[in-house]
Amino acid sequence: MQEKNLNQNLNEAKKAKKDEFYTQLTDIERELKHYRIHFKDKVVYCNCDDPRVSNFFHYFSYNFEKLGLKKLITTCYKNQERDLFSQHDSEQAIYLEYTGDKNGNNIPDPEEIGIIPLKGDGDFRSKESIELLKQADIVVTNPPFSLFREYIEQLIEYKKNFLIIGHQNAIVYKGIFELIRDGKLWLGVNNGGTKWFEVNDNYDIQTETRKKIENGVKYFSMGSVNWFTNLDVYKRHEDLILYKKYSPEIYPKYENYEAIEVSKVSDIPMDYKGIMGVPITFLDKHNPDQFEIVGSNRGVDQDPNGIYGRGAYLNGKEVFKRLFIRNKRL
Repeated sequence: MQEKNLNQNLNEAKKAKKDEFYTQLTDIERELKHYRIHFKDKVVYCNCDDPRVSNFFHYFSYNFEKLGLKKLITTCYKNQERDLFSQHDSEQAIYLEYTGDKNGNNIPDPEEIGIIPLKGDGDFRSKESIELLKQADIVVTNPPFSLFREYIEQLIEYKKNFLIIGHQNAIVYKGIFELIRDGKLWLGVNNGGTKWFEVNDNYDIQTETRKKIENGVKYFSMGSVNWFTNLDVYKRHEDLILYKKYSPEIYPKYENYEAIEVSKVSDIPMDYKGIMGVPITFLDKHNPDQFEIVGSNRGVDQDPNGIYGRGAYLNGKEVFKRLFIRNKRL
């Protein structure tokens, strides 16, 4: 029994270390500028952040008055230290509360920030963290990628607005895809491409193209990373411009679905009324007024009728991840 608990603790520690990515302030600023209307008189909760050095805390505390925030709360898992990279070795954590500038210099001075000890470790699933979550109007953070499903489930359970970072692959996760299909979750503004996250000097990066060092700081890219949100933005209602016409020679049908293959988002035909399989990058261009998402080819029961979710085949070979969509305007 002791050996089992030890292995479990080691696995959890390894997972926590692998999840320790720190979002750059420039990426946060680029995205958050599109949501300013949502933050007036709101309580913002960053519940996966080192409170005193998090760039999310930095952004919201330095823009507190500009955004018109009511309160900012930040917690971190198993950490009380000021060091950016927590060792997750403190069984007791802290949380910070900031309610705005008090001395008129428009800077969040240390004496203006409330530092409050937690009884537990600050895990977002803990009772204490959930009580803080209940106070919040909007959650903004970079949650552990390995716990992404569980993290989203909690936000949905407590009916919270959110803007969080996750890997592009999460689009077709069971439990995540259904929210996307049903219009309860969508992508933010600045998605895909390469986002660099600051990591510990000892962080093991096997692929050379996914690491870089600038000014002595080590960065890691994990591929395409997206912003996931349920806050409405203008981009979500922009039409995808279509200019190609359907022909069966160009758009073959899958062997096991009554749907055509569209290998590039830019190739979606303007005149096809049926169901189309498109790359998951389509979601970055998705306008729910223009298209309906009906399924995916990953995960059984990824649509209400249980038709999709079992792979999609062309010439005997399974194609990559696909969303199945229909043009609502035809």
